[in-house]
Amino acid sequence: MADDIFRKRVVYQVPGMDAVEVRRDLVYRQADGEELTMDVYLPPGLGEGERRPGVLLVHGGPVPPQFSARVKEMGVFLSYGELLAASGLIAMTFNHGFVSVAGIGASAANVDAAIVYARENAPDFHLDPDRLCFWAFSGGGPFLAPILRERPPYVRSLVSYYAILDTAAFHNMLQTPTPEEIVRDYSPVNSFPAGETFAGPPILVARAGRDWPWLNATIHTFLARALAANATIDFMNHPQGQHGFDTFDDDARSREIIERTIAFVKAHT
Repeated sequence: MADDIFRKRVVYQVPGMDAVEVRRDLVYRQADGEELTMDVYLPPGLGEGERRPGVLLVHGGPVPPQFSARVKEMGVFLSYGELLAASGLIAMTFNHGFVSVAGIGASAANVDAAIVYARENAPDFHLDPDRLCFWAFSGGGPFLAPILRERPPYVRSLVSYYAILDTAAFHNMLQTPTPEEIVRDYSPVNSFPAGETFAGPPILVARAGRDWPWLNATIHTFLARALAANATIDFMNHPQGQHGFDTFDDDARSREIIERTIAFVKAHT
């Protein structure tokens, strides 16, 4: 993971990002002798007992194993933490160890543990544990599937940024077929009930027009199935955007999408 990519920050800013409080390297789970950690970003000036909605930022993958413990230190997540906290929300970034498709179940268990940790420690973070947004990026898209299926009431909104929404498509990246059980359990495209209206949380999907065609095909299928299920869904397209447009494309459309995403989260969480 090149240093320049690692340092890239979100292209949209708001006042107060340099004033947020950050609680770093909180151990939310120990698995296989490894400590999995979380950073929590808090808005400045919170009053005693004040609670705010929270956003869990779910990184992608598979990532090289040597970077697994550093993902939340990437500029994209440092700056999103600051941006969301300066916008009045509690932001949580965490490493979940998604280093291989075969290990996606273990990574999903880590994501679940992060949610449990955040909710159980909500008073310490000024967090309202019943008002959460789950925001997935890139290869983190598969972790939306359990939320879409189970629809826990405390997850009030979902955000998907240039995300893989069908795990069958991992074969395009890894040149090996995805096991059937992973396609079944971790593909958001398969999470809408056939012939029923989707009663889950509002969803925002952002797409990059210059992304890999195979990845965008998963987004197209997801949108079609979400609309067939009459889901509440907002769609934001960046026609000239790259994968990771929010850090790589410093232009008006990137900033508009990020700004509207934050408004969506605040309205629906």
